[in-house]
Amino acid sequence: MATDFPPLKNDLILRAARGEETERAPVWVMRQAGRYLPEFRAVRAEHEFFEVCRTPELAMEVTLQPIRRYSGLVDASIIFSDILVIPQALGMEVQMNPGPHFPEPLNTPADIAKLREKVDVNKELGYVFEAITATRKGLQGEAPLFGFCGAPWTLFGYMVEGGGSKTYTKTKSWIFKYPEETKSLLLRIADVCADFLVGQARAGAQLLQVFDSNANELAPHNFIEFSLPTIQHISKTVRAKLAAENIPTPPLVLFAKGANWALPLLADEAGYDVLGIDWCIDPAEARKQVGDKVALQGNLDPNVLYGGKDAIERETKRMCEAFKGGKKPKGWICNLGHGITPGVDPDDLKWFFECVQKYSS
Repeated sequence: MATDFPPLKNDLILRAARGEETERAPVWVMRQAGRYLPEFRAVRAEHEFFEVCRTPELAMEVTLQPIRRYSGLVDASIIFSDILVIPQALGMEVQMNPGPHFPEPLNTPADIAKLREKVDVNKELGYVFEAITATRKGLQGEAPLFGFCGAPWTLFGYMVEGGGSKTYTKTKSWIFKYPEETKSLLLRIADVCADFLVGQARAGAQLLQVFDSNANELAPHNFIEFSLPTIQHISKTVRAKLAAENIPTPPLVLFAKGANWALPLLADEAGYDVLGIDWCIDPAEARKQVGDKVALQGNLDPNVLYGGKDAIERETKRMCEAFKGGKKPKGWICNLGHGITPGVDPDDLKWFFECVQKYSS
């Protein structure tokens, strides 16, 4: 395990993830290193997307860009990578032009034979581990570093659809036509996810997030049958493998977008320390549903950032008051309810961070 890192100067998000009361809410945003930043676009003008992911020096540079720009205002960094590196590790070709495209998606269970039986994550994804170790050093302790992966259900959707989809017709047809083959493949993906997260923890990641961005596509009973077991498998496997190596498990964060109905179930059974919530549930209601069993992360609508400074301040204040409930923030990590979008003015994001500092204390 990599250990030669500068001392951490800001542990606010780690304390919040453990459910502790904090002097203010820590804040970061999903897709923090991304296209809304002109400095990121400058790097991308010279390098293809997956080239940035696979080149540790470039991945470190774009991970550090928002930390430099918002120094003192943002409390976590997240390694620049992509959830689709796992399908790549399984042997699938993924192109980014500009969105993800799989030239040869999985059309029937017979296509599963094209995937690698065993995935050596050190061989296939070692570039992410190198980037994490380098970035931990490059951060100089200013903020903790997130590692992450996609959840099996969300990854499976891309692998079958061949990219994004509005209807997920192909993906859903698999769960109805080929339920057992689907479950088997989902668990294979989960094994790679778990090994990938373990490798990120070894490399120096201080928090680990699982993105089930397409959880909202499943009816509750289908989510319980197809997604939940894989999410549980990841958390159990990561904890067991790290414990066997005497490595403390970093806080585990699950973001199951659109599955707000499942918060009590996830808090009881999923095995994560923090649950992310989107903007379609009131923070006070979310806290009522989970109690003190888990910390919460969220949940401003990303489109508020297009509303101007008055709207950003008004909506951020409302969110902070709902999460706090008249008390000091406890077990709450402030974030957007999904990833920041490319058209946001970086100065408006800065104002959001400043409003969080003002209203969350």
